[in-house]
Amino acid sequence: MKQLKLFDNDPHEQSTKKTEPAHWKLFIDGASRNNPGPSGAGIYILKDSELFQKHGFYLGSKTNNQAEYFALLLGLFIVKQHMQLHDTIHIISDSQLLVRQIKGEYRVKNEDLKTLHKFAKHLLHEMHAQMFHVLRIDNQEADEMANYGIDKKVKPPQAFIAMIKQHDVSL
Repeated sequence: MKQLKLFDNDPHEQSTKKTEPAHWKLFIDGASRNNPGPSGAGIYILKDSELFQKHGFYLGSKTNNQAEYFALLLGLFIVKQHMQLHDTIHIISDSQLLVRQIKGEYRVKNEDLKTLHKFAKHLLHEMHAQMFHVLRIDNQEADEMANYGIDKKVKPPQAFIAMIKQHDVSL
C-alpha cells in the first residue's frame, strides 16, 4: 500500500535526504597604488552561481603581489567558515604570478611572498580547490572590491588577523 504524503515538508523525509555538495567560486584581486603603497584585497564569492558575499579590505602599505596573496588568504578564510566537507571551490585570479606560484609552476623567489605562499598552501591543503587565471576584464567585481577596501579603509576581520599572526604573518 502506497503511503500518502501529508505535508510538502515532511521532517522525516528531509532527515534522510543528502544535501548535494556546493560549488564555490572565489574571485580574488589585490590592488596597490604606487607599488608599494596603499593596498587592498578584493573578494567576490559565488555559491552555486549565486552571490554569497563580497568584501574589500584595506591592507596598509603593500606591494601588488603581497596584496594578491592577502586577497587569497582572506578569501580562503571567509569561504572555509561556510564550506562543507565535500564542497568544491574554484579560485579565480587575474594574477598570473600568484596562480602559477600556487600551482607550483613558478618558484617563489621573493622572501616576503614565501611566508604568504606557505600559509596559502597550508589553507588550501584540505580543500577541493582548483585555481584559475583569468584576464582582468573577467575579474572586475573583485577588482572593484579591492579598490573599495583602499578607499573606505575597511579593516580585515580580527579573527583573520589573529589567525595570520599564529602563522608568523602580519599585515
